[in-house]
Amino acid sequence: MAPPDFHSVEGGEEPGNGAFVVRFPGAPAQVARVRGLVTAALGREHPLYDDCVLLASELATNAILHSRSGEGGWFTVSVHAAGPLVRVLVKDGGSSGSPCACRTGTQATSGRGLPLLDALSHRWGVIRESGATAVWFEMRLVTIPAQRSAEAV
Repeated sequence: MAPPDFHSVEGGEEPGNGAFVVRFPGAPAQVARVRGLVTAALGREHPLYDDCVLLASELATNAILHSRSGEGGWFTVSVHAAGPLVRVLVKDGGSSGSPCACRTGTQATSGRGLPLLDALSHRWGVIRESGATAVWFEMRLVTIPAQRSAEAV
């Protein structure tokens, strides 16, 4: 299968600059391609890369399993990186219910994606409009200055 037909919306050629937007068929094999999009947008060396890949994969999986996108439709992923902020949005074909960040039992085999999103992201949200659902998250790189030891004071 060909790589995703992504395009840079703005920014330069280097990973981590600008926004990338891709429309994917609503099939499970596309989750790996979503990870490729995040790699193209951020680069593997980006300090937020691992968390962004995990959360984008979760949102893509949710779009396929819990919306009309997985019934022969499409979903769109956008990744925008600017300085210390990364924003990812997954827009799907919508469903009859709103996404739920409900806690699941210890024996449940699903239902952990949105709680992960809630735990790892700086902030996130849901937009339901014109029959579609968009779930987005932001990751912010926070650096904590090293404390000086008592001996150095």
